[in-house]
Amino acid sequence: MEGQDFWSNAERARGDVERLKHAKAVVVPIDAIASRLGDVDVLRELMAESADGDLEGELKTSVEHLESDLEKLEFRVMLGGENDHRGAFLSIQAGAGGTEACDWASMLLRMYLRWCERQGYKVEEIDRTDGEEAGVRWITLRVDGEYAYGYLKAEVGVHRLVRISPFDTQKRRHTSFAAVDVTPAFDDDAPIEIDENEVEVETMRSGGAGGQYVNKTESAIRLTHLPTGIVVKCQNQRSQHKNRAMAFQLLAAKLARKREAERDRELKALYGEKGEISFGSQIRSYVLQPYQLVKDHRTNLEDTNPERVLDGNVDAFIREYLRQRSAKNEKPS
Repeated sequence: MEGQDFWSNAERARGDVERLKHAKAVVVPIDAIASRLGDVDVLRELMAESADGDLEGELKTSVEHLESDLEKLEFRVMLGGENDHRGAFLSIQAGAGGTEACDWASMLLRMYLRWCERQGYKVEEIDRTDGEEAGVRWITLRVDGEYAYGYLKAEVGVHRLVRISPFDTQKRRHTSFAAVDVTPAFDDDAPIEIDENEVEVETMRSGGAGGQYVNKTESAIRLTHLPTGIVVKCQNQRSQHKNRAMAFQLLAAKLARKREAERDRELKALYGEKGEISFGSQIRSYVLQPYQLVKDHRTNLEDTNPERVLDGNVDAFIREYLRQRSAKNEKPS
């Protein structure tokens, strides 16, 4: 980096700096833990030579903190995918179940917003279509923060809700479905080059909240990538130019995600399953009636407190999925 020619190619230099940053994010904590392991060994030796009871308490505290930090480091090492360090585009789509499904999609939206808040992530709404009576039919968010994609990719798939319907006057039990999709967010460094001749661009009036100006001008942009049929839409900005730029970022993210899915059989299966947002394709079930249970069908992890999970406490499910996936990938073929 100190060489005279390092910054002669600014794009390459930025890429090298970014890679160095992510390498340090793993290497520096490893060095710190190695140093603390040495400190623990010193404490053990002192305990062997002394009857000081305070040393035993200090050693116990040091070991507990060390175990906690090792668990965090292990989790960070799992996030070693090409795009794991990036922000993410998070989309939620209501599936089978009509108004029930739209309401369920809004519950998932709240869950992820609470989770992002706890992570300190910045969230921006990109596109939204509300349900006719309640909830949301479709919503796309941009989530900015370290490793947002690495974490949230564990949530890709169909989520199933079982509950007594608040919309049913007979108080019957209903099952609803919603699909979650996550793609890595790129700025100007997308690994996909999009030929604009292969993209159909449409302008339209924005819908929903945003004020009179947003709703009365054709500032919303919809892009259709003709070779793949992928469609994206952005309407969050008043400026058509800004919406167009964001839409192309989202399209690049979806194309990159598709390419990644084609390289990874498991991701490809998840990507395909989302096409049918109904029974039999779910990755996780949230049962509120007749009993209380959240179960991840990929890992068999369960939580008997759905209210806590729906309040954004999904870390245990994310970690267990990534842990099992990492272990599976490490097995010799």
